[in-house]
Amino acid sequence: MDTIALVTPGPTEWVLILVIVLVLFGAKKLPELARSLGQSMNEFRKAREEFDKELHQAGQDLKIPPQSTQPHQAGQAVQQNAPVAPAPVPAAPVPPAQAQPPSQQPTQPS
Repeated sequence: MDTIALVTPGPTEWVLILVIVLVLFGAKKLPELARSLGQSMNEFRKAREEFDKELHQAGQDLKIPPQSTQPHQAGQAVQQNAPVAPAPVPAAPVPPAQAQPPSQQPTQPS
């Protein structure tokens, strides 16, 4: 069974909803209510479009700029495109190992 079909109101449900809204708000308030609903939807659409525009622009800003198409000499191209290796970090000096005192072994009297 299609779950969306079970949730979506049918024609009789829409008529019932319209009658309830008409009773609650009255015939004089319906145009004002519809107008405010339309304005709210329009403001929401504008905010969504502005958000999409800012998101798209931020994505464009993050893109890597295209490399120049000017011809380079072979040596220059390799140097410019080669990744720069980070400077080596000096290792921390290792403290000298402390000599353990030799274990005292019992001596046999001779």
